Amino acid sequence: MFRTIATASFIRVASSRSFSGVGSDLAFAVVKRAPPPSSAWIGRASYTSSSCSITPRSRIATVIRHMSSNPGGGEEEKAKAVAAAAGGGGGEATIFDKIISKEIPADIIHEDELCLAFNDISPQAPVHFLVIPKSRDGLTQLSKAVDSNKALLGHLMFVAQKVAKEQGLDEGFRVVVNDGVQGCQTVYHLHIHVIGGRQLKWPPG
Repeated sequence: MFRTIATASFIRVASSRSFSGVGSDLAFAVVKRAPPPSSAWIGRASYTSSSCSITPRSRIATVIRHMSSNPGGGEEEKAKAVAAAAGGGGGEATIFDKIISKEIPADIIHEDELCLAFNDISPQAPVHFLVIPKSRDGLTQLSKAVDSNKALLGHLMFVAQKVAKEQGLDEGFRVVVNDGVQGCQTVYHLHIHVIGGRQLKWPPG
């Protein structure tokens, strides 16, 4: 069962089942500045944790059908559905490209020439933000990294801890990178989750 939540800038298509997995990318579909309600509004959307790749209507429908027909499925089932709909996480544009270009609003807390950090739209803790590279350049997943990405990967980790300190996470925090289907990745643009502000559990899931 899905419900629709409309705001001034976008519409969320959210499952009535809570997505509570820590660090899971998939929270809900976002349709930017949708027109008046009609069957046309699921035109192009993204799954976000902020989020999945910007996907044609038919692919979104496939994901929604899969998720609604498997209400007891875990985050891994959602990741499989999204990966299948997105064609295996290839080079398609994602919602993060729209955030980087400022076409979709985000609560940005850090920006430099290489990366962007912004608060997660579906936080799993009092502090939950993402750090993403501005130029994806083939880095759809951490496992796709090559030697030329070393400096960028180091920069992303440095920014993650820097912003964590600025957010008051002096008692510790968790860094999560979801990779591929078994890692429950649903946005194929490398991103780091930084989660903190409460006592976290182990193992994570």
